[in-house]
Amino acid sequence: MIKLRIYTPESRSEYEADAVYLPGSYAPFEVLPGHAPIISTLTGGVVRWINTGGEESSLAIRSGVMRLDSDMMEICAEI
Repeated sequence: MIKLRIYTPESRSEYEADAVYLPGSYAPFEVLPGHAPIISTLTGGVVRWINTGGEESSLAIRSGVMRLDSDMMEICAEI
């Protein structure tokens, strides 16, 4: 499980996810539990995640940055 925190200028949200799909600046990529630590910039697109119940959620973003360490992902995004 990945603990996902999403920060925007308007809010802060927290979720638990089994997979997160991100619009990376160079290419879209997927993060699963146990992924190596990473920092990446994000381009305009959709952040999608599968929660622990199997349901998919998403958030459209203009740009952002993400950080992952020890199954804790933080995304700071402009929406």
